[in-house]
Amino acid sequence: MTSTTPQDRSVNAAHTTAVDAALSSRRSIRAYLPTPVPRETLEALLAVAARAPSGTNTQPWQVHVLTGERLKALSQRIEAAYLDPAERASHSEEYAYYPTEWRSPYIDRRRKVGWDLYSLLGITKDDKARMQAQHARNYRFFDAPVGLIFTIDRVMQQGSWLDYGMFVQSVMIAARARGLDTCPQAAFTQFHRVIEEELSLPAEQMVVCGMALGRADPAAIENSLHTEREPVSGFARFWD
Repeated sequence: MTSTTPQDRSVNAAHTTAVDAALSSRRSIRAYLPTPVPRETLEALLAVAARAPSGTNTQPWQVHVLTGERLKALSQRIEAAYLDPAERASHSEEYAYYPTEWRSPYIDRRRKVGWDLYSLLGITKDDKARMQAQHARNYRFFDAPVGLIFTIDRVMQQGSWLDYGMFVQSVMIAARARGLDTCPQAAFTQFHRVIEEELSLPAEQMVVCGMALGRADPAAIENSLHTEREPVSGFARFWD
């Protein structure tokens, strides 16, 4: 049997507090300050996130980091496509992120978070123009100084997508540990053809999602949104 010293217990407690704080403070931030994020910071958090597990160490992730003019160019192209009804209709997702048949409690949670956000922004159910304008902000990465596009090789299967989710979460937690905020964004998948052209992606690469990254604007009302989570008793069963 091993024993721990008071110093060991103190270190473990500090680690627990730090990890719990990074996880519990992670939220989808939808308004950012223009403060640049140094490249060395981005490289450091990606290096830490790359320790995420993957089956037989396949590491299926590819990350495209956009800042400055490249970020602006991609954002403008996608936003223009989204705001043009005819153009938007010509774009579709390559994979189904959401179910084709919504059921409770999932549809209830989806509706609640949507209307909670719109309520903060003063957008009513019949205000279609403002709804569209708010959704369009996705394609500007909510004005974050950094936009990430995640891609995966098409030969990889469902297990690798599970691994990818752990990597994306690791990116967000590593960002929080550095005082940065994020918003993972499936909205980009509809415009994968635009992304493929702008980033000259090889045919074997598939867009997984995007992510805004930067420092949250504390004055933005939408950043006050805190989504609810089920208690452990609502989703876990303990078997003795």
